[in-house]
Amino acid sequence: MIQRIQSIWLLLAALTLICLFFIPLITKNVNNTEYLLYIDGHHQPINDVNNTTIDITPIGAMIINGITVLVCLICIFQFKNRAMQKRLIMINIVLIIATAVLSALNASLLPGGINGSSIHIGSSLFALAIIFCLLSIRGIRKDEQLLRSADRLR
Repeated sequence: MIQRIQSIWLLLAALTLICLFFIPLITKNVNNTEYLLYIDGHHQPINDVNNTTIDITPIGAMIINGITVLVCLICIFQFKNRAMQKRLIMINIVLIIATAVLSALNASLLPGGINGSSIHIGSSLFALAIIFCLLSIRGIRKDEQLLRSADRLR
């Protein structure tokens, strides 16, 4: 079948979600101590060494984000079954929202909560990944319309 721009959008969504592992979501200074919130937990740099605080919420967010990246990559190769591809992308959008909610819950566990924290670009990557997924659905719909119009000509 035809597979064009939606593969690029899905690849960009996967790369955006991979960037979440490396880019901080929020930073906060409490009593001259800087806390960094990544998707895998709170990091507190002490003498240029990151100490990670392990908690259940970031592990869940990290696992869901990894699954979301895999689903994006699987969707790229589902080009022969466009209906399944669209369903997987919709599931992927729900997983991205779940990851964002778990990250917000994890941010509320920072000392003093979210008040006074500075938001980094990592927080906007969730919305960017959802936009890329929606653009890929739009590309799939355009391909379906193109195939329908080609079938009418036959």
